[in-house]
Amino acid sequence: MRVAYVQPAYPQEMPRFLRGLVEVGAEVIGAGEGPPPDAIRPMLSGWVEIPGYTREDESVDILARALDGRGVDRVESLWEPTVILAARVRERLELPGMSADTVLGFRDKQLMKERALAAGARVPRSRRATTAAQLRAAAQELGFPVVVKPIAGAGTATTWRVDDLAGLDARLPALAQVAEVSVEEFVVGDEHTYDALCIDGVAVLESVTRYYPPPLIARNEEWISPAQMTYRNPYVAPLMPGIALGRRVSQGLGMQTGIVHMEWFRTARGEAVLGEIACRPGGSKLMDMWNLAQDMDIYREWARAACWRSFEGVPQRAHHVGVVFKRARGQGRIRAVHGLERLRAELGASIVEEALLPVGAPRRDWKQTLLSDGWITVRDPDHDRCRWMMERVVRELQLDAG
Repeated sequence: MRVAYVQPAYPQEMPRFLRGLVEVGAEVIGAGEGPPPDAIRPMLSGWVEIPGYTREDESVDILARALDGRGVDRVESLWEPTVILAARVRERLELPGMSADTVLGFRDKQLMKERALAAGARVPRSRRATTAAQLRAAAQELGFPVVVKPIAGAGTATTWRVDDLAGLDARLPALAQVAEVSVEEFVVGDEHTYDALCIDGVAVLESVTRYYPPPLIARNEEWISPAQMTYRNPYVAPLMPGIALGRRVSQGLGMQTGIVHMEWFRTARGEAVLGEIACRPGGSKLMDMWNLAQDMDIYREWARAACWRSFEGVPQRAHHVGVVFKRARGQGRIRAVHGLERLRAELGASIVEEALLPVGAPRRDWKQTLLSDGWITVRDPDHDRCRWMMERVVRELQLDAG
């Protein structure tokens, strides 16, 4: 099995999927901007340098020519900006996998909602806008508050709740470089993910994570320590509407083999409403949390599914897993970490990962990274204890910068 893997070095989870491909017996040709990083070279049998996703047409031509005649069986990409690029190369080389039009349904947020609605899913009312005038008209038609987000965006760095026309006008400068936006009904509810590994459109492994608070709030309030918890067993009554929604939307959009990451809202009435869905893994530690909750290797199982249409994982449903991301107070370099020793002493082995910036390291731009200035991961078989530990980390752990 020979696999071309587009963008195998970034973001940080991508080399783990590359490792999974090698472990299931695939020979991997990588493709990306510049030369391959030293850390992944031993796992590659070849490399194709491409201009990147901002020059998609040129990258598709270069990669398709480089791979033609080399016996490639699959072309894969798991990074949001390059999933269509990979699909176009597959089409050019007549290889199996989702078409560019199918993948577009997971990238274009307005098309996504239209296709999901046609499949019978509950989606927010929305409009597409390419000008300030269209944006204002859409917001007034839908009624404030609304959510404004890029049509082809990922994450929530340029997604906002807008409460009135004055607030909308204040956001226009930040949207000046965005070609199209989606203006959406604001849905009130707890926000969750639905993550699934699919083979030929059927979910063979599913996971649900809840955000504390919803990302739209966490990404716009610096003082917040964003947190999230992956459930050990997603098949419980309050979560089943979201699982049913995830299955319906995945199938309605034509998902074949790979990982889907969907965000959805659970309203006060228990209704599941689509946020958005992508045909790639979730970021911000979600794949690692999935592994820790199930005591298995999602990176290897994705690779096995992609190469052989097979799944051999045995999910244990052993632990609830919580991650708390910390943002330092102040600007400059990290100068102190408070509360960590006490948490270590009290929580012990329940802390399964510490990844805080060390003293002396420059603070990260909290607007540009979901991982903030580091994180703490905890897990426990008991839901309430896992939540209690997360709350302890939120309250008692603090990084100072200056």
